[in-house]
Order: sequence, then C-alpha cells, then structure tokens
Amino acid sequence: MSTHEPLLQAKALCAWYGAAQILYDVDLDVRRGEVVALMGRNGAGKSTTLKALIGMLAKRRGAVRFLGHDISKSEPHHAARLGLGFVPEDRRVFTDLTVMENLEVGKQPARRWADGTDAPLWTPERLFKLFPNLGEMPSRPGGRMSGGEQQMLTVARTLMGNPYLVLLDEPSEGVAPVIVEQMANMILELKAQGVSILLSEQNMHFAELVSDRAYVLEKGQIRYHATMAELAANDEVRRAYLSV
Repeated sequence: MSTHEPLLQAKALCAWYGAAQILYDVDLDVRRGEVVALMGRNGAGKSTTLKALIGMLAKRRGAVRFLGHDISKSEPHHAARLGLGFVPEDRRVFTDLTVMENLEVGKQPARRWADGTDAPLWTPERLFKLFPNLGEMPSRPGGRMSGGEQQMLTVARTLMGNPYLVLLDEPSEGVAPVIVEQMANMILELKAQGVSILLSEQNMHFAELVSDRAYVLEKGQIRYHATMAELAANDEVRRAYLSV
C-alpha cells in the first residue's frame, strides 16, 4: 500500500435491507490520521454506510478497500483482524462482564504500519487515562453502568484491537453533554495518536470540533463533500440536508 493511497476507500457502494435499497453508489475515502464525518439527517443512510463498509449487511455491492486489501466481500471479523474497528450505535457491551473483562474480549496483537513504524498500541492503563471514568470502575459489570459509560467502554473495547481506523456510529447521540465533550476530546486524542476515524453524526457542533472533512448523505446518496470548515460556512447545504 502506497503512502498516498487512502486507508479506507469505497467506490459505488450500494446496500440493501431485504428488498429495499438504502445506499446508492456511495464513494468515500479516509486517509491516515484523518477524522472524516459522515453527516445527514436520521434515516439518510449513515449507519447503513458504516455497516456496509465493515461487511455487516448480507446484500451489498461495490468496491471497498482497506489498507490495500479488497474487503468488499469479507465478513466483519476479517475486516476487524485487518485493523478496522467498529463502534456500533447500540453499544453492545457484555452486561455480565466487568469493565476489564470487556476490554480483554477486544484484545488483538500489536500492529505496524506498512512503512515499519508502530501503530498505536492500547492497553487498559492507557485507556483509563483516556477514559478516567472507566479507570474508577474496573470491576463493575457492564450492565451496571450509565449509557455514557457504556459508550466509552464500547470505544475502549474497540481500541483494544489496536485498529488503524475506527468506524464510530453516532458517538454524541443520546449521551449527556459532559460525555459528548469527553467523546470529542477522545477523538482528538486518537487522531493525535495516528488513528483515523470515520464517524456518522448529525450534531454539527460535535462534527465541527473533531472533523477534517465531511460527506453529506441524503436518501442514501452523497450530496456534498468538502472540508469541515467549508461545510460549516455553507448555510445552503446545511439547510438543505442537515437542518431538522
């Protein structure tokens, strides 16, 4: 994989739920060390795009490449082994397992970039610095945590797989403002460590805090693509595709 090639690239990605087509020829890419926001209203196809990228949908078409590998027909576990992390919107922590046990479940070996440099290596100790709340409750079962704490645990568990890139579904959805702020800080910290992120988001303020570029989805199609600053300055696009 050349240094100029995107880490993750989708071309003409289409996806269906049963007979209903949800995505239409989506083209997008994410480069090393970049945070990209996938924006749109509820039902625009943001979560479906992330699921289609990692292979969670039975019916998808188009090309998906990750780190130079063709993963268009791969199962999700194959993409995860290559270093593509996924944090679903519905969290899915193991409620009977403790914080530490949840983290152990996500553990994968250390990774290296193609140029031989070490990729970020995550340990529980490092993650507890990033998520101090979790550090205060290592033996608490996942089922006895608040929604925001579960959200952090899901992110931390994904990071235990030492991903090169994380797909992050609606990180600011339904959590308290203080957690949203911690999420934003966490994303910026991950970026500083060299992790790339593709996040689906409809909160413009949150996306602006963390993202370099944005793709705007409407009815399963990319309608607009620009830097985050350009999107923030474009009232017309925001009114057409993002305002509620």
